[in-house]
Amino acid sequence: MSTSYVRLNVKDKVGYIEFYNPPHNGLPASMLASLTDLITKAGLDPSIAVLVLKSGGNGTFCAGASFEELNAISNTDQGTTFFEGFANVINALRRCPKITIGRVQGKAVGGGIGLAAATDYCVATRYSEIKLSELTIGIGPFVIEPALTRKIGVSAMSQLSIEATNFFSAEWAQQKGLYANVYSSVEDLDRQVKLLAEQLSSYNLEALSRLKETLWEGTSDWDELLKKRAAISGRLVLSDFTKKQLKNY
Repeated sequence: MSTSYVRLNVKDKVGYIEFYNPPHNGLPASMLASLTDLITKAGLDPSIAVLVLKSGGNGTFCAGASFEELNAISNTDQGTTFFEGFANVINALRRCPKITIGRVQGKAVGGGIGLAAATDYCVATRYSEIKLSELTIGIGPFVIEPALTRKIGVSAMSQLSIEATNFFSAEWAQQKGLYANVYSSVEDLDRQVKLLAEQLSSYNLEALSRLKETLWEGTSDWDELLKKRAAISGRLVLSDFTKKQLKNY
């Protein structure tokens, strides 16, 4: 595969939202907007009972932001708008009335971890290491922090953020609560995702919706909170430090 896409496939009442952008599934603004739109539409589709968020290919799940677009940012408005792209996807997953399952087949970096954390139930393979590398380029994981801290706690979030050059194992991520289960292969992962999604889709849809509301209680301020966080990153990405670091990637 060489062409980028964001698409929704529905099978047996399960909506599979898949994104792909070679070589490492880094996400530009246009794809973030498409993801937000599809998640929102799928949440309102009566033919869909459960959503699965996944990426294409057998390599990296998501490398986070597109560095090409980060390099092109020239003012704070552009910077804020770009980081609001991740905020919008996280909030779309939060507001979606359907239970969402994250399917992580490979490494997740930066914003990619935020997407995984914003799903209601996330599973992965043993290859799904995680890294928050934002400090190394002079910004920080501000937009995704609420979603990630909600899953793994402040201590683990601090460790991930501060040890910004380190990849943490999928087993570590499972122990901290980001991944519910870790499987030995992509085949096992897909088998279990399909089984769980189809099982959930047979349940009382109102009960699933009420569970979703319960899981996300206390997050009604995230629309404004994540906008404020996006503005922080939007300013920092213009720093001389960040511009210099981005040239090395």
